[in-house]
Amino acid sequence: MPSNERNFARSNALQARLHDLVPGGAHTYARGADQYPEAMAPVLLRGSGCRVWDCDGNEYVEYGMGLRSVTLGHGYRPVLEAVTAAIADGVNFSRPTELELLAAEDFLSLVPGADMVKFAKNGSDATTAAVRLARAATGRVVVAVCDQPFFSVDDWFIGTTEMNSGIDDTATVKFAYNDLGALAEVLAAVPVACVIMEAATALAEPEPGYLQGVRALCDRYGALLVFDEMITGFRWSAGGAQQVYGVRPDLSCWGKAMGNGFPISALAGKREFMELGGLRTDRERVFLLSTTHGAESASLAAFRAVVQAYASTDPIGRMERAGRRLAEAVNTIAADLGIADYLQVVGRPSCLVYLTRNPEGKPSQAFRTLFLQELLTRGVLGQSFVTSAAHTDDDIDATVQACREAAIVYRRALEQGSVTGLLAGLPVAPAIRPTAAPRQITTPPQT
Repeated sequence: MPSNERNFARSNALQARLHDLVPGGAHTYARGADQYPEAMAPVLLRGSGCRVWDCDGNEYVEYGMGLRSVTLGHGYRPVLEAVTAAIADGVNFSRPTELELLAAEDFLSLVPGADMVKFAKNGSDATTAAVRLARAATGRVVVAVCDQPFFSVDDWFIGTTEMNSGIDDTATVKFAYNDLGALAEVLAAVPVACVIMEAATALAEPEPGYLQGVRALCDRYGALLVFDEMITGFRWSAGGAQQVYGVRPDLSCWGKAMGNGFPISALAGKREFMELGGLRTDRERVFLLSTTHGAESASLAAFRAVVQAYASTDPIGRMERAGRRLAEAVNTIAADLGIADYLQVVGRPSCLVYLTRNPEGKPSQAFRTLFLQELLTRGVLGQSFVTSAAHTDDDIDATVQACREAAIVYRRALEQGSVTGLLAGLPVAPAIRPTAAPRQITTPPQT
């Protein structure tokens, strides 16, 4: 059992009430209680920097930072000051504001490969708008999606996952990353409207010439190239992966860290395509993005403050430094304990994840849950080890110590061949799965 017991009584009570009122008990599947050890899913009250506090009074060093949306730290003062000043003059109006123009200029100064931008509120808004625009521009329907974790809550993508109940057949095909032959085969087989992909992920960097090859294949077959920059934008660089790897897409989709946690996303791209949603086209118009809250002042002000912070404080350098230090230390601990083949921290320093394997060397949810459980009991909220610019040396030191103790428990489980007697409750389950089992809740609603 956990060696450093914490009290989760109030969190568990509030989580039960959430399940009564909110399907799944959270507004994002990745935030669900089934992504944490049973009865150990803290309900948070506040945060500062990279520290958060739950309703039971427990303090944690947080990683993942709002599903990678917070790179400057919780409560980052310059962002809050900019938002406070903006909303004092009103939040939403019947006409565009000067702030929309200034934010667009800021964005396009960071992404020189884009000519125009349109703001929205979440990533799925942007990626689905990109798909719609590509279909209109090409007159084609099929979308080629890279075999990467997630692109949208909308049918064209969710219909390709196991959690596809209520979705009609989708005109979507998949291709493997870093395999130009696989993409060429897809593009040759059927007319494709667009190729949508992350240029890189935490676990996969593009092989030399790969992205350039993707660009050339799209040009050859008349498909638009769409980069999903939700994670890479403001984490690989302020100009995204396209700036790092030097490949210009036709369209790109942004979100997450744009507002340091404030809700904002963006679709950007070449003028010849973006204008199809405007008033300067002779072609049939595309209903591109039209949202009541897409240009509210709070998020645009937050975005402009984030741009300023990236220009003046080097947050990417700080989060990468913290990530390198953490990865090196934890991997050294695993090596010293003789379990380096079973517990590893991998990925880009600003976007780290940990890999957990069972005694047979296979990925294991049970062993992952055990490691997460041991981190939680030691004050680390870490579904991943994705850092922010707010992670200090002290925070990394505290995390390393927690990992050292957790790794000792992990080794014990490896030695005995299972997590039995060490893991309290059921393991976590994939967030996207066809049934509530194996983490189905059977208790009746509270009355």
